Amino acid sequence: MGSALEFVVMELRLLRATLSLSQEDFGRSIGYSASHVSSVETASRALTPDYVLAVDRAHDPACHREKGGRFTRMLRELSKVDPEWLREWIELEREATLLRWYEPAYIPGILQTEAYARASLADGLLPADEVERRVASRLERQAALIRDNPLPLVAVLDVMVLRRQMNGHAGVMREQVDHLIKMAELPHVQILVVAEDAGVYPGLQGGFILATLPDGTVVAHLDHQVEARVVNQPDRLATLQRVWEAVRGEALSRRQSLELIKEAAQTWT
Repeated sequence: MGSALEFVVMELRLLRATLSLSQEDFGRSIGYSASHVSSVETASRALTPDYVLAVDRAHDPACHREKGGRFTRMLRELSKVDPEWLREWIELEREATLLRWYEPAYIPGILQTEAYARASLADGLLPADEVERRVASRLERQAALIRDNPLPLVAVLDVMVLRRQMNGHAGVMREQVDHLIKMAELPHVQILVVAEDAGVYPGLQGGFILATLPDGTVVAHLDHQVEARVVNQPDRLATLQRVWEAVRGEALSRRQSLELIKEAAQTWT
């Protein structure tokens, strides 16, 4: 089952086909380049409010100049797929100028493929509709990494994240690790790995995210078995930032980490 975002992109492609326009002609009609249109249609570039508003203004006769039309409404509805307990954090994440993410157990959600996201949630503890809602939310959040002004990300993973089977589906892991390689080669994304010889190190008790906001303040997000919460108390933030520095200090360099990720990819056949 495709994500809600994929559905909107499919509808955009269908609109262009219905109008019998090439990507170049469609781009000209909305004030974007053909390469931009192509990137949106292949999901390699984020679908932004400005883009869909331009489409609505050019091709929706019922479009309101400021409020937009059907594609603006579709994109607005996507924001409602976020789980209620996560909405406060997602708003902070959208404002962030830097994201630092440590994860000892799973691929960080912002770097997950759709198949991996679904497999990580398909443990029988959640109803099917909730699984799909969470998958859609994760995929929508990833747009921050491929928008015109992309969000800088530093992610630190424990090496076992790359080696742990995902419900016995080797193909899911191979696709996921290949995706990590692609993302790690982006200039604004650093994916660092803590190798096995680090032994027991600070941070193994649980992952967390640190977001730096435009005014320079830092907030954190913790997501554990029974709760997820935003942390903004100075003493707790100071502790998490010390843990972050310790974890990053154990990680391999960016180049060494990428080599280790590529080695892991070869094991998933």
